[in-house]
Amino acid sequence: MVLVVALGVLGNVWLLASTTSAQEVVAARSTIERGSVIAREDLMTVRIELDPSLHTVPGGGLVDLVGQRAALDVAAGSLVTTEAVTETTVPPDGYSLVGIGVAPARMPGVTLAAGDEVRVVATPQLATGNDTDATPVSVSAVVVGTQAGTDATGAGAQTIVTVQVPNADAAALAAMAATGNVVLVLDSRER
Repeated sequence: MVLVVALGVLGNVWLLASTTSAQEVVAARSTIERGSVIAREDLMTVRIELDPSLHTVPGGGLVDLVGQRAALDVAAGSLVTTEAVTETTVPPDGYSLVGIGVAPARMPGVTLAAGDEVRVVATPQLATGNDTDATPVSVSAVVVGTQAGTDATGAGAQTIVTVQVPNADAAALAAMAATGNVVLVLDSRER
C-alpha cells in the first residue's frame, strides 16, 4: 500500500513537471531602493511561467545576489532581473558621501530618489548683513538616499539627504551643509 501511494505521488510530481513550464526565480520580498545593499531578507523565490525575453535570476542564484547593490529601484513582489543588481560600491573611488540636513521648505516638494542630480546651493544669512547680490555658491551632487530626521531644537523635522560628490568638493559641501543655510535644487531627471 505504501509503495502504491509513493508511486502515485511520484507520478503526480512527474505529471505536473511535464505539463508546466513554471520556473523558480528570484523576486523582491520588500522594496529595494537603488544603491542599497541587498540582504537575504529582501529576497524570495517564486514559481512562474517565464517569458524568454525576461532576464530573471534563477531561484538558485538568490545567494549570489546577497551583498550586491541594487542598480534600480525594485518594488516589493517584483521579479529581480540581472540588470537590477550591480557589484559597484558606493561611493566609487574618487567620490565621497556627504550628509545634509535639509528643512522641508528648503528642498523640492517631490520625493528625491537615488540617482537624482541636485545642486546644493548656499543661501545668504540676512541677519549677518552679508552681500545678498553675490552669485550663490553651489555644488553639483547625486542623491544616494534620503532619511527622515529630527531637529533637536524643535524647529521641525529635517530630511537627511546623502549625496555623492567628487572628493575635491566634499569638504566645501560639508562646510556649507554645517551652516544649515543650504537649499537643494533638483535638476532634470531625464537620463
